[in-house]
Formats: sequence, structure tokens, C-alpha cells
Amino acid sequence: MSDVSNRLTVVGERQRTPLQRKLVSVLTHAGLLAVSVLMLYPLLWLLAASFRPENEIFTSASIWPSSWSIDSYIRGWNGLRTSFGTFYINSFIISGLSVLGNVMACSMAAYAFARLDFKFKNFWFAMMLMTLMLPYQVTLIPQYVLFRQLGWVNTFLPLVVPKFLAADGFFIFLMVQFFRGLPKELDEAAQMDGCSPWRIYWKIIIPLSMPVLATAAIFTFIWTWDDFFGPLIYLSEMKTYTVMLGLRTFTDSTGESDYGGLFAMSVLSIVPIFLFFLFFQRLLIEGIATTGMKR
Repeated sequence: MSDVSNRLTVVGERQRTPLQRKLVSVLTHAGLLAVSVLMLYPLLWLLAASFRPENEIFTSASIWPSSWSIDSYIRGWNGLRTSFGTFYINSFIISGLSVLGNVMACSMAAYAFARLDFKFKNFWFAMMLMTLMLPYQVTLIPQYVLFRQLGWVNTFLPLVVPKFLAADGFFIFLMVQFFRGLPKELDEAAQMDGCSPWRIYWKIIIPLSMPVLATAAIFTFIWTWDDFFGPLIYLSEMKTYTVMLGLRTFTDSTGESDYGGLFAMSVLSIVPIFLFFLFFQRLLIEGIATTGMKR
């Protein structure tokens, strides 16, 4: 049926005149553009609201402000007891260390599961996959009790240290699928030359796995930067707040809320994620497209 439909489509394309084909193309692109604007409307409204005067934010649904002002950005950056730059620094520290920890620890664990032989390997791999099925709330209280006894509450350690212990099974599974696609002849040739498993991992596997490592880095950065629940539990002092916790301080159920500053800082909070994705999107697409493929 698919072959017949494809042939009919080709015949229909040949029967159209150049003017008809051009009209169809224009209408198709116009429809896609309209859908894109509809999907981006909330983000465009947020951007416009960050430049509106405070009294016009909720009185207009237009994405074009009647007057432009950067007062919300100035007020949002300096309006709290702690500068919003401090929240940015905290978020960059936590996100950067999380990316480093996940890429290092998960790649080593994935290399062991994909290329090394040890007792009960399949059992431990299945146990690792089972952790993907556990909701975060199941382990929340035991983890909090453990970190409190270690004296790590109100520090960055509960948010960073687990990343260096290969705690994210999703990235281990993702890298295992990629490593299994690499030819094992490379390992055998390296072993004949006297390379140890560590040297094979560092000199052969890592250089060939940049796409999947970039994929893990991008997702780790985005998920860590957007994380609200973890910092909310473990961070209590404003000087340790991340960007997401900083945005929460603009709204106060018992007092006056600064929605202009909230929208302005919300726009700025999107910029690092957008730039990170923009610079590494080629590796991200390549990593997702090649993971699990046989070479």
C-alpha cells in the first residue's frame, strides 16, 4: 500500500503545473509558520512582558509592548537581598560539576558493562536498569536522611556528589548502546599491542564516543539547570540558591510579587540552555541518531 501511495503522489506531482507546485509550497510553508508562531507564542509573550511597564503586564495579550523598558531587568537583577548573579554562579557550578561527573562516571560504568567481562555482569546491568523504574520520590527520604547525617544539607554536595557515582542509569544505558556499536576489533588490536582496559577506554573508546558524550552532557546540563525540587530540598540559605530558586523569590503569597522582575529573569534563565544547545546540537543529533546502530 505504501508503494502504491508513493507512486500516486509522484504522479500527482508530475501532473501539477509549476504555478500549482509553487502555490502548494507557499501554503505549506505558511501553515508551518503559523503553527510555529502558535507554539512559540507563550515564549514570545514572556519576552514581551519582560519589557512592559508593570501595570501593563496582565492587561494585554499582544506580543508587541506599547512601550519598551529595561526597568524589570535592572530591578530583577538587583532587587533581591542577593544579586541574581550569585544565583547564576551557583547554577553554573552545580550544572558544570554535574556534567563532568555524569560524563566521567557514566562512561566508565558503561564501558565496563559493554566491553569488560566480570561475574554477574548481566545481573548488575539488569539491576541498573531497574533503577530507571524507581520514581525519584521513593529514594528522596532515605537520601535526605543520609545527607543530613553527613552534614551536607545546605551545601552543593547532595546535588553534585551522586553524579560522580554513576547514579543516572539512563545515561549508562545510553552509552552502553553506543559502545556496543563500536567494533570490538579495536579492543583486540589494542590488547595485542599491550594496552590495558583503562588505556583502551581512554585512548580508543572516548575519542570515538564524542557524540554520545555530548548528548549526555547536554541533557545533564539542561536537567540540572532546570531542577527545582532538588535545590528546594537541600538549599535553605539565599546565598546558595540556584536560578530556579531565585525565580521563586519574586512571588510572595503574603506580600507583593514582582512579576516584571520574574519575567525578566525568566528570560535570562533560558539563555544559557539555548546557547548550550545551539553550540552542541550537531553532536546531540549525531549521538541520538547513531546510538544503538550497528557499524
